[in-house]
Amino acid sequence: MDTAARLKTLSDAAIDAAAGQLAELSRDIWSHPELNYEEKHAHFVLTAFLEDHGLRPQRHYVVDTAFRAEFGGEDGGPNVAVLCEYDALPELGHACGHNLIAEVGVGAALGIKAALEEALKEGRNLGKLTVFGTPAEEGGGGKIKLLDAGAFRDVDCSLMAHPADANLVDFGYVAITEVAVVYRGKASHAAASPWEGVNALDAAVTAYSSVSCLRQQMKPDWRVHGVITNGGVKPNIIPEKAELLYYIRAPTLQDRDILATKVYACFNAAATATGCSVEIKCIHQYDNMIHNEAMTSVYRDNMARYGVEEPPADHLAWKQVASSDVGNVSQAVPSIAPVFAIGTRDMPHSRGFAEAAGGPAAQAYTLVQAKLLAATAIDLYCTPRHVDTAKEQFEKYTSEGL
Repeated sequence: MDTAARLKTLSDAAIDAAAGQLAELSRDIWSHPELNYEEKHAHFVLTAFLEDHGLRPQRHYVVDTAFRAEFGGEDGGPNVAVLCEYDALPELGHACGHNLIAEVGVGAALGIKAALEEALKEGRNLGKLTVFGTPAEEGGGGKIKLLDAGAFRDVDCSLMAHPADANLVDFGYVAITEVAVVYRGKASHAAASPWEGVNALDAAVTAYSSVSCLRQQMKPDWRVHGVITNGGVKPNIIPEKAELLYYIRAPTLQDRDILATKVYACFNAAATATGCSVEIKCIHQYDNMIHNEAMTSVYRDNMARYGVEEPPADHLAWKQVASSDVGNVSQAVPSIAPVFAIGTRDMPHSRGFAEAAGGPAAQAYTLVQAKLLAATAIDLYCTPRHVDTAKEQFEKYTSEGL
């Protein structure tokens, strides 16, 4: 048995030994859903778990509910990062299964740590493990804050896995811009003197309609969706303020920016047409995911070990519509972020998926995914050319500006 295979066996055993604890940890997070940057309970239990298992957590890392935990020396092989998410959705709780992302992350960390420890006993420093706790994926951009603070500067490769309704190795996270639009007009009595008013709601409706007309000229893989979040206070008052929230998505940064320019033109034209002023604020931008081909190949090579299969390609064609700040990480370091089935046909962001994410049936799938990420990391440690190739591919892709 070669070194990597032997270390994978040790890694699998370490994850299996902690299976009960990992399930309890996941269920605890699931039972205490917390929104963007409010994940205090998840932060506490995850860092305590990692510390109890021999990693060195830095609590409140960069932002209050983020963390960084490490194992291994500075002088050796690559620094492989494993990412955890743990924020929930309003009203739906863990309907995106981030409790399982956290479980996969810390489970993989236990397996990787066992492998690195064994190698150290044999006199080999294979590299370093870094576990990031990344809050606020659901619209808060927690990973972007970590990136801006330089948290990933010493990272060579990044791994994460997200629960879904199918196994997809190179799930197509697309680029997104979230935009808040505010129109301001002039209030007046809607019955007695409507001509004295400047109707901000008219501007919002005109903008909404203009974007709807724009769809005829949009590419098939472009997406724009918005809501009017404030349309006035009473019917007999001409609204002096109206607000919209829009998501603008496209497969690449370039297409996203082209589409955003067109949508912004609709917003500005509506202001001109109605005599209102307009304020357009970009709340955040998530970049499209670059699935590193070399790392994806290593991951796929390990799938057979655990009996993980992808569905036929025609089943996957429509699954290129979600966005995540893991895309921003992939634009900074070589990364993969596969999604994995948890035994439900329900889609993420549904009540059915929330129930599945907290149920016992998801555990077997989640533990397999933890082992699969750990095995991928072990191959990266044991075969330096994989990391070299990953970096070469990353440099080529980013230099081409895709």
